[in-house]
This record gives sequence, structure tokens and C-alpha cells, in this order.
Amino acid sequence: MAPKPKRKTEHAPPVEKLIKPMAVAVVAMLAYNVLKGVSMEIPRVDTTDELALREVLFGEGPYDKNYAVLCHTEATDGGPGLPISSVFLDSFSEAKAPAEFVLMDCEYVLPSSGKTVAERFNLNTKTFPTIFASGAGLEAPKQIPSKYLKTGAMLTKALRKVFVPGPVKLDNSKTLKAKCLDMEYCVVFLKGSTSVSEKYIKDAINTLSADYSRNKNMVIASVDATSNYMSNFEEVLLSLPEYKEGEHRLVGFKKLGGSASLSEDDDKKDQGRLLTSTAVFDSKSTKMDYDSLSYFILGLQSGSIQTKKLSTLPGIKTRTKKSQTQISSKREKIRGRAKEKVRAQQEQTFAGSSTKSDTKAERKAERDRRRREHHAKNNVKPKTPEEIAAIEAQRRKRMEEEAAKWNMMEEDLADLVDEEAKGGSEFQDDYPDEEELLDIDDVSFVEDDDEEILDLD
Repeated sequence: MAPKPKRKTEHAPPVEKLIKPMAVAVVAMLAYNVLKGVSMEIPRVDTTDELALREVLFGEGPYDKNYAVLCHTEATDGGPGLPISSVFLDSFSEAKAPAEFVLMDCEYVLPSSGKTVAERFNLNTKTFPTIFASGAGLEAPKQIPSKYLKTGAMLTKALRKVFVPGPVKLDNSKTLKAKCLDMEYCVVFLKGSTSVSEKYIKDAINTLSADYSRNKNMVIASVDATSNYMSNFEEVLLSLPEYKEGEHRLVGFKKLGGSASLSEDDDKKDQGRLLTSTAVFDSKSTKMDYDSLSYFILGLQSGSIQTKKLSTLPGIKTRTKKSQTQISSKREKIRGRAKEKVRAQQEQTFAGSSTKSDTKAERKAERDRRRREHHAKNNVKPKTPEEIAAIEAQRRKRMEEEAAKWNMMEEDLADLVDEEAKGGSEFQDDYPDEEELLDIDDVSFVEDDDEEILDLD
């Protein structure tokens, strides 16, 4: 077996040989970025045009545009000038950011204030590249943090967060009152998990937040229900499903009057305090997609969805095991009181039906009471049983006598038959001294002038 040849020792190339290729590569990249920026024709803001400058900085133009602005000093004396940031160019080429990309000389001195653009809006020019967002969607220019300036995709993501804001995050009672309850309408998304895994829910909330981002009467907000809960609300509102991990809920608030600037303990009229009402989205039977949430919001604004007035303003507190146990026990007590109320109403209904049967006995008792009062007032002595029996015997006797007068005997009927057989057409009175026979069916009233009949019944 032939011996293996010894491997020669390899040495790194000298540094002098690497400097030249590296310099060529850097120059090529700079030239590429410069040529790329020129070819893309990113417009530059004319700082001498006050209207154009105010449109970019404050969004005062007629088109309501948003801008992504790169602080870039224009070349002087015919020089090439500084290269355009590759991060800015990459984000511009992606065309996914909701903004127009422009260049601006941030060292330009504003005639109105005597300050440069960077000084006027507190832009940190030491951060490279210096990029800020401005336009109609913002009250003032906002600089993009350096952590988003590493790649073009990260810059695009930062611009989307600035111009397409998500729901307002509520993490304490102060922000809840100021940013939600003090608005005309507010919809709060109670997240059942730290991150929303359902894409259709996440897209619906973000889209609604973008739709109402410029609406001064409507706010889309969110609360992380895994770590916080709405006090004076979740434990008393039974229509709101109880918190379960992973299940999302949504409620709407409608302002009834007042302002959040007044304290709840203020001894002022109710019209000065902040008053609100609420409605709960039925998340159990309705899918929480964009269409359903849009219909809920429109119903809240139009009044087609009824709201319930809240006697106490809700707040935000930290959710713990102890607080969750207290919430469950309070809801159970309220649920028990509601059942007792329903049971009492049912018993009252049954009692009302039995009252009708007792009415006759009650009327008789009332008559007896009034009779006793009358006898006591007029010194009327009650009759003895013997007197009552004698009166009853006399009454029966008189009734028999009256019945004898009215009824026809058998011999009278026989005589009447004989007369008819003889051809008599009329019944003539042959007994002038006797009382006239009357037909009982023709008599409507008989008056007894001799003695009044006592009706013991």
C-alpha cells in the first residue's frame, strides 16, 4: 500500500488581496441603490411649496393621503448625494404599505417657526434611516422606531400598524372610561385567549377597526380577558356568557349622557354623570365574522338592537382565581334570586285564581259584619229560635192559603168539562159571591194588603 502524501499546510489569503474585492462590492451596492432609487422615481417634496408641505405633514390636502417620508438631503453642487435607504426602497417596491413614499429634506427650516422639520416634529436624525409616517390618518408625524428599519417587510408592517390601527387596547378603568364609555358608541372584544387563532375573527376585528378608525363616534376596542375582567359588569350581567378560556365574547356600549370627567361620587345631578347602556353579541349561536359584527354595530347605532341601562359604570380589574370564584358566586346568587322572583309570580297567579272561589264567602262575611253593626247601632234584639219557628209556620200557612186561591180543584175541572159538552162557548160566572177564578199564567203580581210576608232567606 502506497503511503499517503502529506497534506500541505493551507494559509489564509493576505488581507491586502481581500480589500479590493470588498471595496468593489460596496461601491457596486451603493451604485445599485442609487440607480434603483432613480429608476423607481420616488418623488421629492418641494419644501418651498407650503401647500404641498402641509399636505404631507398634516394631511390637509383634498385627497386624504397617507405618506411614508424618508429624510433625505438633496445633492448639492451637482454631486451624487447620499444613497436612498435599501429598506425604504424594498418596502416601496413591495407596494403593500398603505402609504405613498416620498423624500423630504428634514433640515429645511420652516419659515413659520424658524425650526427645521426634524426639530419641529422631534425627529431623531441620528437614527438611520430616518423615516416617519404622516398624513390624513395621523394628527402629527410619527417616526418609525429603529427596530422596524432592518428589512423592507418590517417597515411595511410598521406602516400598516400606524395607518391601519387595530382595536384600542383597554387595560385599566381610566382608559375604559376615556377611550370607550365616553364615546357615543363603543364595541369591546373580550379575547378568550392571548392570541386569536381564528383567522376570520382576527380579520373581522382588524377590518372593523380600520373602517371606524376615522369615525369620531365609534370605537372598536379589545380587552385581554385572560388577564383582566370588567368589574360591575361580568358578575351582574347574566346575558353575557361567563368567561371560559378560549371562548371570545363581544359587547357594545351606547352612551346615554354625561361625561367621564365627573366623578361617580360627585353630588351632582344624574344628567352630569356618565351614563351608558349595553348590548351583548350572541356569540354562542352567531358566528363572529365580519358580516355578523357589522350587522350588530349597525343595529346598535340605529336602535334596532335594544340596550340595557347600567346603574354602575364598569371598570377593569385583574383576573385571578379568587376574583373568578367571586364572579361565579355572584352570578349564581343573581340567578337564584331571578328564579325566586319567577316562582313568586307563579304563586301569585295561582292565588288569584282561587280568590274568585272565595269571593262569595267573603261577601257573606261582609254582610254579617254590617248586620251586626246595624243591630248594635239601632238596639235591635236578635229573635229567639222559637220566634223564628213561629214566623216560619205563619209564612207557610199564608203560602198554602194563597196557593188554594190560585189552584183549580178537581170538581171545578169536572164542571168545566160538563159545560163544554153542553155547547157553552164561554165560562160564565154563576157564583157572584165567590172570588173570581184566575188563570195563574195571566197573573204577574199579587199584592197582599193584610200582612207582609217575612222572607227569612
